[in-house]
Amino acid sequence: MGKRYQSLDEDHADFIRAQKLFFVGTAANDGIINVSPKGWDSLRLKDANRLVWRNVTGIGNETAAHLSQNNRMTLMFCAFDGRPKILSLYGKAQAFHARDAEFSALDTLFAPHPSTRQLVDFHIELVQTSCGFGVPQFEFQAERDTMDKWLDTKSDQDIKDYWRRKNAVSLDGLPTHILGPEHE
Repeated sequence: MGKRYQSLDEDHADFIRAQKLFFVGTAANDGIINVSPKGWDSLRLKDANRLVWRNVTGIGNETAAHLSQNNRMTLMFCAFDGRPKILSLYGKAQAFHARDAEFSALDTLFAPHPSTRQLVDFHIELVQTSCGFGVPQFEFQAERDTMDKWLDTKSDQDIKDYWRRKNAVSLDGLPTHILGPEHE
């Protein structure tokens, strides 16, 4: 049976740290609802009601666009091996770019990564667990090296050019603010 909590306990934190994959859900005031799979070493628990997620370069940038209009966000973790479980976090988030004052302090939580687009500061308002009985079992094999290989061929300017072409606006045409206000 599902249970609700006002904050993470140590079992929840251990479960989150053990997951290789999680999902981020956001929505602007109108338009599409985005759910995106995330992985890598991109999440840091700050305390029982706060975490920071590093958002790296991808084909779109829906989360940043949505959060600039509507700060609601959901993160969902599910066990693909071991005991079945789903853990959902509901709350409010803010995306910070490298030009923002808050970015530097949050960035110290992670090893440097050349394709970091934003750091998302997430304040947890509700934690919910559920059984996960319907989630199939999968076995983790390895992290993909595709992003690293792609980055090996790119300069910092190439990445910014990619952001300009692929990450500056959402699917609904909303600005993601990745390039700064002077480019919007």
